Amino acid sequence: MVSNPTPPAPNPDTTGSTPNPPSASPSSKALVLGGGSLKGAFQVGAIMALFESGFVPDQLYGISVGSLNAAFIANEAARQQAEIGQVDWSKVGKGLIEFWIRNITRPADVAVIRSRFRMGYNTLMSRFDGLLDNSPIQNLIRRSLDIEAIKTGPVSIKVGAVDIIEGDMRYADANDPHFLDYVFASSSLPFLMPAMQIGGDHRKAFLDGGLREVAPLRVAIEDGTTDIACVACHAKKVYNEKFNYRNLLNLMDRVKDITVNQLVNNDIAWAERYAEREHLHGRHLGLTIIRPTEPLYLNLMKFNSDDIGHLIVQGYKAGVEKLRAETETVKYPSFGK
Repeated sequence: MVSNPTPPAPNPDTTGSTPNPPSASPSSKALVLGGGSLKGAFQVGAIMALFESGFVPDQLYGISVGSLNAAFIANEAARQQAEIGQVDWSKVGKGLIEFWIRNITRPADVAVIRSRFRMGYNTLMSRFDGLLDNSPIQNLIRRSLDIEAIKTGPVSIKVGAVDIIEGDMRYADANDPHFLDYVFASSSLPFLMPAMQIGGDHRKAFLDGGLREVAPLRVAIEDGTTDIACVACHAKKVYNEKFNYRNLLNLMDRVKDITVNQLVNNDIAWAERYAEREHLHGRHLGLTIIRPTEPLYLNLMKFNSDDIGHLIVQGYKAGVEKLRAETETVKYPSFGK
């Protein structure tokens, strides 16, 4: 079921209303996975660190590449539950790493550049359908997911995409009859990839949820989760990233990164302030943010399995360091502020 359109999270640099505190509910844990295109490989390593630490999610939230990772996690957890009656979360993390290493090793595994003639013709005929054909990643998603299994699995999931006709952010869970379309739409990069029709309805065109929210923390908080682990693929600042600004695809990817960087900073800052207010009112809202300390670099049009592996290792190290630091803060609270 798709949630009703809701406004984006308030900009943390401005004052304004915030969501009403969630009603009292049993403790629940959410894994929130933000966008970042192929930098989602960093996310994979951080997820492994979380699962090794004993973090067990009740709910998954994903946007862009985060929706792909969340869907795989939900699928693998459902498969294990059906086969052996329980979930080995470390094994889920290892399976996600293996999924990336085996299936996402070169640009053609994700998308292929459309022919100039066809792209030019379609543009002239007002049928522009993206610079890239992303059917490879869509076919991979179809082969890898069992939606019926996810529906009955041990963890719930929501993925977000933007309705580019109405401009609204929409979230769909696994019970939505067009859930797979939302996963496709959430991972479809604006301009580079085509907008997705949900359920074949040409009146509804959707693209990457990162246009509105990069880290879907707001919806996780609105759902009443009490402990949130969020993995973002962007550092606080964009700097020193190599790119050829005279290459159209690279330039578009760079502009997207700059915009997304600001959005994810706003998402995280808003959630941190909200958590602080909850604590002041005596309500628990645990919030762990794992993100790179420096910008990640991966050329969308030129990468290999070694590049993916390197990002996975970076994510794992970042996750381990963040979790260790939080443990030390709890152990030695006087070392804080």
